[in-house]
Amino acid sequence: MHAVEKILAAKAGKDAVATGEIVNCTVDVAGINDLYLQTARSFSEIGGKRVKNPQNVYIFMDHYAPASTIMQAENQKRFREFAAEQGIDGVMDIDQGVCHQVVIDKGLSRPGRLVVITDSHTTIHGALGAFGTGVGATDLATILASGQLWFRVPEVIRINLEGTLKKGVFAKDIILHVIGTLKADYGVYRAVEFTGPALAHLSMSERFAMCNMTTEMGAKTSWIRPDAVTFAFLKEKGVTEYTVYETDPGYKYWAEHNFDVGSLEPQLAAPHSVDNVAPLSEFEGLEVQQAYLGTCTGGRLEDLTIAAGIVKGRKVAKGTRFIVVPASKNVLLDAMKTGVMQTLVEAGATFVTPGCAACLGVHEGMLASGDRCISASNRNFPGRMGSGQAELYLGSPAAVAAAAVNGKITDPSPYLS
Repeated sequence: MHAVEKILAAKAGKDAVATGEIVNCTVDVAGINDLYLQTARSFSEIGGKRVKNPQNVYIFMDHYAPASTIMQAENQKRFREFAAEQGIDGVMDIDQGVCHQVVIDKGLSRPGRLVVITDSHTTIHGALGAFGTGVGATDLATILASGQLWFRVPEVIRINLEGTLKKGVFAKDIILHVIGTLKADYGVYRAVEFTGPALAHLSMSERFAMCNMTTEMGAKTSWIRPDAVTFAFLKEKGVTEYTVYETDPGYKYWAEHNFDVGSLEPQLAAPHSVDNVAPLSEFEGLEVQQAYLGTCTGGRLEDLTIAAGIVKGRKVAKGTRFIVVPASKNVLLDAMKTGVMQTLVEAGATFVTPGCAACLGVHEGMLASGDRCISASNRNFPGRMGSGQAELYLGSPAAVAAAAVNGKITDPSPYLS
C-alpha cells in the first residue's frame, strides 16, 4: 500500500485498503471556517444533538476576519453560540489567522493524522505527512454527529522533482509549472505525492505552498514523505507524538512524472485560470495596480522575509498598492519581532488582519474593474478578488514584492542576494 492508503486503513480500523474502496474513517482534526455556517444547520437537519468528539473540532473565523458586513457578523456570532452549546473549546477567533496555518502553528497537523476542514486547500497538510482534505458543510456535519466520514481510497500520482533551483525560483514556481503542464483537472480525486532530490532543498514553508496548490489540480490530498526537514519542524513546534507511514516497495502509482526544476525560471499563472501558466518573462513590464502578499499559500514568515529583503531601502511604486496579509497571528508576531513588518511598512506596504482577506473577494484589498494584480495566493478566476473585469496573475512572494517596488511585473532574481 501507499502511505496515504495506510493512513486511511488505520483510521478505518482495517489492516489494508485498496484503490477505489469506500471506507469509513475516524477524523483526527475537524475544522469549520466562517463561510460554512450551513455546517451547524446541517448538523441539526440530520438529527444531530451533541457533537461526538468536540475536543477534535475547531471553528475558524478566518475568511471574514474581522466581519465587514452584518451577515458576516451574524455568522460568526452563531458559530460562537454553537461552540458554547456543544462544548467546543477550539474557537479560533478573528485574531488567529487562516485555518490551515493555525492548525500548523498549534501542532495539530502532524504525520499520520486525518485532517478534514471545510476548505479546499486542506491538501496543504500533506507536507507534514498527514492526510488533509477539504469537504462541504454536510460532510463536516456528518463528522460532528459521528466522528467519522466516508472516503474513496484515491489513486496516487507521483511527481518527482530533480535539480537545484536557480536564484529567483521558488516552490510556487514549481507548482505553477506542474499545474500548467498537467492541467487543472488532472488530479481530480487523486492523491499527489512529491518526491525527488529537489525536496531536500525546500523548507517546510515551501513544501506547504506546493501541497496547498495541488487543490488546483483537483487533488483529493497530497503527500510528502516526512524527512529530516519535517522532523526538525515538528521539534520546533514541540510535536513529539506522531505516526510516520511508509509506502511499500514496488507500489504501483497511477501515474509518474519527472520535472527538472533546475532549468525552471520564474513562472506566472495568467488570467483567468491557474493552469494558464507561462514564464514570467513573457509578461515582464505589465503595469500592476496591486501586489498582494499573503494567504495560506504565500503568507508565512519566510514569504514575508523574502519580500522584506526585496523592498528594503526601496519604496512601493506610485500608483501601486502593496497589501500584506500574514497567514496567522504567530506569523504577524514573528514579523514584528524580526523587523520584517517594519521594513515592509516603511516601504509602503499595508498590513491587514491575519486571515484570508481579499483572497476570496469579500474584503480588505478588493480589485476594481481594470485593475491588474499580482498575488502570492492560489486562484485567479474572474471575480476571485473583486471585479470580474480585473486581471489577476499568480506568482511567488518574491515576484509580488519585485512588482510592488517597480509597479510592473518584474523578474525578482536581481533583487535577491
